[in-house]
Amino acid sequence: MAVIHQTTITPSKLEMLTSWLPSRPWYRAGEGEPRLTKAGGFRLDDPEGEVGIEFMVVTDAASGAAPACYLVPLTYRGAPLEGGEHALVSTAEHGVLGKRWVYDGCHDPVLVAQLLALIEGRVQAQAQSISDAVDEEVARSFTGDGPVPADLTTVVDHRDRTELSAPDGTTLLLHRILSPGSDGPADLPEGAVGHVAGAWELPDGSRARGLVAVLRG
Repeated sequence: MAVIHQTTITPSKLEMLTSWLPSRPWYRAGEGEPRLTKAGGFRLDDPEGEVGIEFMVVTDAASGAAPACYLVPLTYRGAPLEGGEHALVSTAEHGVLGKRWVYDGCHDPVLVAQLLALIEGRVQAQAQSISDAVDEEVARSFTGDGPVPADLTTVVDHRDRTELSAPDGTTLLLHRILSPGSDGPADLPEGAVGHVAGAWELPDGSRARGLVAVLRG
């Protein structure tokens, strides 16, 4: 399991996202720049131990009367991702690991492969800020015939989600704007064969649950 280093990263994750989020088609613009707070998330392990994988949830107090909760999958690399210039969020200096290249994880094949492994039940979600700890709040299901094709290389951003698709028609939907509500297999849309659900903190301090990703076969 990945080791979580208790150290600094410059710029901070929230600073990076404050600059990057307004460029996204699913960003709900408010007055001025985003005012972000960390609301939750989880991690996945890279089997090779090279790439950090984090599914981060942030709340934007500047998005209007009802603060938006965004899902931001991120990968952290020690060298640039080949062909990934369009997906670069920022570079940062890690207090232990040195320079890191931070990417929108929807465009990183390592994150996509591990998310599919999570849906299929081959790996477990890890706690966001604690080493060697399973995140018990993350739920998943899979009713399809595995393994899922890993070539989900067509990535399209929509107003509330990012859609990854494979040539055989398999699609993976990541909810970029999270909504409390259904989070179990019985509540999935028609055609869904798998899902991931998680929890995050609302501005009033309460916990919410909802869908993070939906797989259609």
